[in-house]
Amino acid sequence: MYMVYWTMVEETASTPHAQAFGTDAMVTAMGFMEELRKRQRAGEGVRFVTMCSEHPDAVGHPGVDVTGPGYDWKKRRR
Repeated sequence: MYMVYWTMVEETASTPHAQAFGTDAMVTAMGFMEELRKRQRAGEGVRFVTMCSEHPDAVGHPGVDVTGPGYDWKKRRR
């Protein structure tokens, strides 16, 4: 599932907006974002255009998980 978020800024007011797209509609969501950006370039008060995704069949919870005492990951540096 995809969500496109944007804010409309008019003089002194900002109004947040969102529109949902299905898991199979990434291209449609990106096209919608481009339309918003075209409106922004044309001078409309469209700001903060962004997209977020969340897979409905993901395994586990999103975010940072707690690690146990045996966790020993190190970033390689050369």
